[in-house]
Amino acid sequence: MVRATLERFRWWHVDDVLPIERTLFQPEPWTAHHFWSELGQTATRHYVVAVSEGTVVGYAGLCDYPDEAFVQTMAVAQGHQGRGIGALLLEELLAEAVRRRQSRVLLEVRADNAPAQRLYERYGFTRQGLRRGYYPGGVDAWVMERTG
Repeated sequence: MVRATLERFRWWHVDDVLPIERTLFQPEPWTAHHFWSELGQTATRHYVVAVSEGTVVGYAGLCDYPDEAFVQTMAVAQGHQGRGIGALLLEELLAEAVRRRQSRVLLEVRADNAPAQRLYERYGFTRQGLRRGYYPGGVDAWVMERTG
């Protein structure tokens, strides 16, 4: 089902991910500057892109804090969702957390994004809290955690 490979997210991918970011995360998408800032923090960040037939179709990033890892972002382009690319990206982030000796991984997900919540639950994430009105438009965010 997955027809994508992962590559390390590099500076030359920024222009490729911006249209995905703008489509999925309006009205507050990350900017090129935000991605550049994240990519510059190599000691604490791990970012990957999913590439299918030469086109970037998804991306994800992990932050390594002293006592936990945090999924900073994860996105799959419309038209490529439901093909296992999100799982591929998440598996890589979880593997990186293990490489960094992190046993606790957290993330925030829109309360109205049931497909993403199901993906995270399949990988052992559980709801730990609710951030009311966290996302634009007053949408709540579930804080989810995976330990082990």
